[in-house]
This record gives sequence, C-alpha cells and structure tokens, in this order.
Amino acid sequence: MRVTLLQTDIVWEDKQENLRRLRKKLETLRGATEVVVLPETFSTGFTMDTQRLAEPASGETITLLRQWAAEFRLAIAGSYIACDKDTVRGKDKTYYNRAFFLTPEGETYYYDKRHLFRMGNETEYFTAGNRRPVISYRGWNILLLVCYDLRFPVWSRNVNNEYDLLIYVANWAVPRRRVWDVLLQARALENISYVCGVNRIGTDGDQNSYNGGSVIYSPKGQLLADVPDNEEGIATATLDLSALREFRNKFPAWKDADSFSVDR
Repeated sequence: MRVTLLQTDIVWEDKQENLRRLRKKLETLRGATEVVVLPETFSTGFTMDTQRLAEPASGETITLLRQWAAEFRLAIAGSYIACDKDTVRGKDKTYYNRAFFLTPEGETYYYDKRHLFRMGNETEYFTAGNRRPVISYRGWNILLLVCYDLRFPVWSRNVNNEYDLLIYVANWAVPRRRVWDVLLQARALENISYVCGVNRIGTDGDQNSYNGGSVIYSPKGQLLADVPDNEEGIATATLDLSALREFRNKFPAWKDADSFSVDR
C-alpha cells in the first residue's frame, strides 16, 4: 500500500485557505498513492477557539474531504476541530480534536484524541475520547492516533497484532522535537508495525514554531520516507503487508507481551 506524507504550513484559523491549498496538493496525487496523511487540525492550526471553528461531521470540512477522496481515488487521514450535540452533560455542544480516515469508497472512520495536551490548555476546551477503533482498509488494519497520544505507549500497544500501520497526526512544536523523533521509531519497534507520523511546519497564532519531521518507519525501525525539515513537502513509501507478516512470524516477540487492560 502506498502511503503519502503531506507536511504543510497551516494558515492560522483560516479554513477556506487551508482547504484551497489542500485541494491543489491532492490533485497532484491522483493515481500516485492510496493514503494521504495530513497534520493534526490541518484546517485551523492548534487553536482553542472551539466555539467559532468547530464543525459537525456534516460540515464543510468533512463534506469536502469526502468528495475529494472519491474524486482523487485516495483515502485521507488527519484531524479537525469537531463538535457534537451533548444532551447527556447538559451542554449545547461538546468539542473534540477528531481524527478522520475517509476512503474513496465513502467509508468514514473517526477517533477522538484521548490524551489532551494540558500544557496547551487543550483540556479546558476539548473533551477526551475513550474509544480506540482499528480501521480496516484494503486488507490492512490501521490505528490512527493524534499528537500527544505518542507519549503514552500503553494506548498504542499492538495486542496480538491487531493493527499493521500506526498513524500519528500532529502539531508537535520545535522545543520537543527530539521526543517526536525518538518515540515514533520506538513505536514501530515495540509494536512490530509500520509507523507514519505527520507534523506541520511554520508558526501558529500563539507563536509556537514547528519544523516538521514527517516520516514513515518500517517494523524494524528503518526510515522509509521523510520530508525535509522546515519545508512543505510530499513523500511516499510503499508498505508491504506480506513482508510484515513474515517478519512477525520469524520474530514473534508479540507472543511474549504482558497482558493488561486499559481503563476507558
């Protein structure tokens, strides 16, 4: 399966411009890949202005992305600021940093970020998710997580090889870049899985700087694709499911993993 990293700058809180730029990039990828991965909150940046910028699944952002997935015949993954009606907690709306995986066949998968970045006040504006769905796509099982989730290995633990590809979408700032680099490779090695991480570049409206580091690692920790730092760019790698299964059979460390349960 061909997977493409799309490392971009993000225009702060400007959905229309970010969507316009994205369409132009997707046009160039028709027939060249099967999955395109965008940064976290690709259409707004990592803003806490949930009331103004959040959308339901029926809103413009997801509607357009679904159309483009069908038009360009590729799956699109990333995250956006989402809202749902909340009658249980007595609120008009509940806000999520919601990851999406949209297929050209019209299937839609969502994951709400579990670990909210309290140092950026995300816990004050968003609600944490408690589900960790595994996506089935073209014979692959895929786990899609968001940014700060990377720091918590229990949440990404690959129990009995339940997934083959682990994707992280992020707005991961420059001062903590080494953590991003080290943990992405570690997740590939410990989970015997392909790992894809896509980060943004540029400076956001809160003056946080980002320099990218978008990569794809093999289950052996080998770098398969990357985008140069501080540049908008596209990189594609072809992932081999047969090779992954063969390696898991030859080196079945997963059979010796400790059992555990996660409090959700």
